[in-house]
Amino acid sequence: MVKIAGVSKSGYYSYLSDSETRQTRTFNDEEAFEFIMSAYRYKGFNKGARMIKMTLEDQFNIIMNIKKIRRLMKKFGLFCPIRKANPYRRMAKALKTSHVAPNKLERKFKEGNPNQILLTDITYLTYDLNKRAYLSAIKDGVTNEIHAYQVSKSLDIKFVEDTMKDLDKIELASDALINSDQGSHYTSLSFQRMIKELNLEQSMSRRGNCWDNAPIESFFGHMKDEINLIDCKTFEEVKEAIDKYIDYYNNHRYQWNLKRMTPKNYGDMFRNKNKKDGLSLEVKPSLIALH
Repeated sequence: MVKIAGVSKSGYYSYLSDSETRQTRTFNDEEAFEFIMSAYRYKGFNKGARMIKMTLEDQFNIIMNIKKIRRLMKKFGLFCPIRKANPYRRMAKALKTSHVAPNKLERKFKEGNPNQILLTDITYLTYDLNKRAYLSAIKDGVTNEIHAYQVSKSLDIKFVEDTMKDLDKIELASDALINSDQGSHYTSLSFQRMIKELNLEQSMSRRGNCWDNAPIESFFGHMKDEINLIDCKTFEEVKEAIDKYIDYYNNHRYQWNLKRMTPKNYGDMFRNKNKKDGLSLEVKPSLIALH
C-alpha cells in the first residue's frame, strides 16, 4: 500500500501518529471559531478581526491572539466588509484644500448679463448598469447656456481645470462671478490660482444647501431624465452622448422661461441688445495664459 501511495514508511507512520493531534487541533479551531462568531454577531453588527478581539476580551473574558483570529476567519470563510477610504477626504488632503468663499451670489441667478454669473458643479454619470463617469459643467445663470464642460473617468482635479480652460471660448464680463459648492475641487489651491488668473470673483453655496446652486443642479436633473446612458457600453460612448445632449440643450431645447427660446438664441439676443445699448462686455484675459 505504501508503494502504491508513493510515500515512505516513515512518512506513513508519522501521518498515523499525528492524526490524533490534527483532530484535536481541528476540534480546538472549531471551538475557538464559535467564540469568534459570537463576538462577530454581538449586537447585530459585523466586525473585523481587531473588533472581534476587543469584543472577546471585554464581553466574553476570552483572550485570543489576533493572528489566530485572522487565521480562523480565513479558514472558515468569515469576511467583514472593509469600509473603503473616503475618496473626497483623501482628495481634499492631497489638494491641500482650505479656502471657503462666502455666498456672494445669494441666489441672484438672473440679476446680471450674459457671461457674468457662472455656476459650476460636478455630477456622476452611470452607464452600462454599474460603471461610473463624471461630468463637470459651467452654466450661465442668466442665459442658461452651458459654456464649458468635461467628462472624466475619475474625480481627478484636472478635469475641473480643463472645464475652466474651456471658458477661453467666450468673452467673460469684467465683473464675472463663479459660484460652486464647497467641494474639494473648488477649495483647492489649483482652482484658486485659476480664479485669480481669470480675475473671477468666487462665491460658494452654503454647506448642505443645494438651492444656492440650484440652476446647475436643475440642468443635471433634466439631462439625466432626458438621455439614457445605461445603454452606453464604453466611456467613449458616454462622451459622445453628452456632447450630443449639450449641443441639443444649448441650440435646440426651447425653454419657457427664456421667452420660449433656446439658451443660445436667448443669449445672443441679450448680447446684441446690450451692444445696441452700449453695454458691450469687457473681455477678460485669455485662459491660454493658464499653466
